[in-house]
Amino acid sequence: MTQIFKILTNGKIILDSVEMSGLVLLSMRIIETETDFLSLDYETIANSHSSGKFKNMADTILEIADKSNPLKIDIQETKDGEPVSSTKVQNNLSLPATLKLLDHPLFDDYVTTLYRFATIIAKADNIVTKKEETALKEIYQITHKPVPEDENKAVNISEAEESESLEQVLAELESLIGLDDVKREVKSLINFIQIQKEREKQGLKNSQVSYHCVFTGSPGTGKTTIARLVAKIYKHLGILEKGQLVETDRSGLVAEYLGQTSTKVDKVVKSALDGILFIDEAYALVGQGNDDYGKEAVAALIKRMEDNRDKLVLIVAGYSEEMKTFIDTNPGFKSRFNRYIHFPDYTPDEMIKIYELLCSKSEYNISPSAKTLLTDAFKHLYETKTKDFGNGRLVRNIFEKSIENQSNRIALTDQQLTKEILTTIESEDIPNVTIYAS
Repeated sequence: MTQIFKILTNGKIILDSVEMSGLVLLSMRIIETETDFLSLDYETIANSHSSGKFKNMADTILEIADKSNPLKIDIQETKDGEPVSSTKVQNNLSLPATLKLLDHPLFDDYVTTLYRFATIIAKADNIVTKKEETALKEIYQITHKPVPEDENKAVNISEAEESESLEQVLAELESLIGLDDVKREVKSLINFIQIQKEREKQGLKNSQVSYHCVFTGSPGTGKTTIARLVAKIYKHLGILEKGQLVETDRSGLVAEYLGQTSTKVDKVVKSALDGILFIDEAYALVGQGNDDYGKEAVAALIKRMEDNRDKLVLIVAGYSEEMKTFIDTNPGFKSRFNRYIHFPDYTPDEMIKIYELLCSKSEYNISPSAKTLLTDAFKHLYETKTKDFGNGRLVRNIFEKSIENQSNRIALTDQQLTKEILTTIESEDIPNVTIYAS
């Protein structure tokens, strides 16, 4: 507490300040009564300060605060008796770092208590200055994130926008090209949730529903986009508090060494609490043969789904047959997933519409001859498609190569570059699409 106080006051501790009175009073509550000292209000602190209470105690605490922190330590990891890594705790709050490194269950409660204490002291004079705001940010960082964590590059987090309304989310859903059956499934889910909420308001029994989903289909069919919209919809309907989408795959969940996977899964799940965890190509978790790492990941996921059933929604995605086998062979998953949404491959007409939408967003136009060439190419790709048909992802790759080819073409011309020339994609700009289909 004294170290927090020093950070908050930038080391300039004033003995007769109201903040110091707050520190003394809260310290006394811990020492003498062991009650919830954070239940004190600011008025109690102000009254104690104005009456001059606890001045002797303030002297004692000031002496403590002036001393160096005795808890600075170095923690070294060993394997087979040999040191493999060393983590140096260099700030004056090494206990949060120690609890974090030990993955101690009291970490969250401890750092939350410290930060609440800091906010109470900052507000003790009923004003939070800019310097105190900066100090509070520093305190939050060294309490809640005391140890630098290795970045999990296989995890991507999309936050829900606070200002976005449910109507805007539904409008974005409706604006997506194709996916008519998917849109109907999502709207059906929304209707069901809304009616169950109304039944609850009127004291009627609710039908138990699982919000977890299985998305099946080929790559590039919009599964991640729909998952992101579903996360936002769940937030607006009161199913989830935050509505963020955390995207990952096997590499983001399975660790390098046996026994470490459950910890890796826990970290990813923790980032997804109050939102959706989206696992692409989820069938890869079980791997081939005797895959103990994958089994550990699945077991950890099932446990967290149960432990956090009110705060976590899981969407698993992948090819239809592989996902059916994956769910059917895992009783823990099979009992929790009863909503399947299939994402069909895009038709040639839908692919052309996607291409034209990409053009519009980037201020390009496709000439009639180029459109005819591209339409024929998409029809050929669709008729000869394989399991790995790229769908929307394939269209995006072709569009990006088209504008690159257009740039190379017009850069070599001697004519004046008009707006029409700069924005038009001609047939010679369309790449050999069969290269991008493989």
